[in-house]
Amino acid sequence: MLQCKDMRPVGGRSRFVWVVLFCFFPVFLTFSLAFPVRVAHALVEIDLVEGNVEPLPLAIPDFLDRTGGYFGARLSQVIRENLERSGLFLPVPPSAYLSQINMIEIVPRFEDWRAINVQALVAGSIVRDAGDRLKVEFRLWDVFSGQQIAGERLFIQAGNWRRIAHIISDVIYERLAGEKGYFDTKIVFVAESGPKETRIKRLAIMDQDGANLRYLTDGRNLVLTPRFGSNLREIVYMSFPSGEQPRVILLDVQTGRREIISNLGNMTFSPRFVPGSRHVTMSLQSDGNANLYTMDLRTRATKRLTHSLSIDTAPSYAPDGQNLVFESDRGGTQQIYAMKSDASNPHRISFGKGLYATPVWSPRGDLIAFTRQISGRFQIGVMHPDGSGERILTEGFHNEGPTWSPNGRVLMFFRDIPGSEGGPQLWSIDLTGHNERRVPTPTFASDPSWSPLAD
Repeated sequence: MLQCKDMRPVGGRSRFVWVVLFCFFPVFLTFSLAFPVRVAHALVEIDLVEGNVEPLPLAIPDFLDRTGGYFGARLSQVIRENLERSGLFLPVPPSAYLSQINMIEIVPRFEDWRAINVQALVAGSIVRDAGDRLKVEFRLWDVFSGQQIAGERLFIQAGNWRRIAHIISDVIYERLAGEKGYFDTKIVFVAESGPKETRIKRLAIMDQDGANLRYLTDGRNLVLTPRFGSNLREIVYMSFPSGEQPRVILLDVQTGRREIISNLGNMTFSPRFVPGSRHVTMSLQSDGNANLYTMDLRTRATKRLTHSLSIDTAPSYAPDGQNLVFESDRGGTQQIYAMKSDASNPHRISFGKGLYATPVWSPRGDLIAFTRQISGRFQIGVMHPDGSGERILTEGFHNEGPTWSPNGRVLMFFRDIPGSEGGPQLWSIDLTGHNERRVPTPTFASDPSWSPLAD
């Protein structure tokens, strides 16, 4: 078997995970096994306008476990849950399998999987290596063509085994859907606990599926609007110390180091990173108005962007950093405006009925998500950067704060539940508007921000 090995750190993976990519060539072995290379193509067809998605049936048997039985089933289950939640895949239950995987090196009996309409098959194994490391191997098969379309070997410390499941999920998603996955990511949000009148709000971070939650603040100060930068390490957020002006805080997630970056003498809010730079944009209130400013995090030099007698806030940049959108009442009602990053050509882009807020530019650059309030209802929708093609994805009593998955296919937001015992919860929905799901959190939760993919 001809084999090429690309030893590279995978995704944040520089510390914990190494992967060996196998390049299989169309050469038959003594066991008559062929491992041809095939260019990845989408087996799943997505119609974002009509919302017609036929989930792809796939099988993910429990990984063969040589660690004592702890990791194999758990690893496979996380992969199944990731892919099923995407709405693009339908894991076939193990009870329907006609055959089992006993060795991942042997080509499966494809006729047994075709008989139950499985179109993609994942076979994997896991062993414990020296130094309490796990070695995980898997292969992804196109059942109807009988071809292998992915194969990898990964290493990770045993305590971080869920990370491997997310990385494998991303590989499967990319091979079958034709675009990057989003499972090896984090969510930062405001965790809310206690009575509604005296609710404690703490900054929290977790995996995109709700696992591995930890708190970043202790609840002594009110926190709002956390936002990731261009990596998993930095978060900027609002902090409200008792009896003091609100502050913009820069947090290093790994070290816990905090730095106040908004000593501007006035109320500042809605901080956001500027893509591809060491700048943060925020709204600064003065004389009853609020305008947008940028700050260089290296020099603390500030530059004013807008000069309106209104409230300009909630800035969000295009992925290339050349344009931004923001919300403003300069026209008399709360609407969405766009302009160049140098503040030239400001113009309104929202023209539907109701009030528009919280614009967020997609990582793909093709859409802007927003919140719209109309007739007492709160809607989450998307539009093109010029304001055309507006589509409402979901609505409810109080929906707000959309944030994009790094591949630009899924939105997360928070939905407030009415009543004295109610509170906000995190939900996700894809661009078809037909795959709405609650994201589990141990407390009430608001203001989510989705991280980029790990480096």
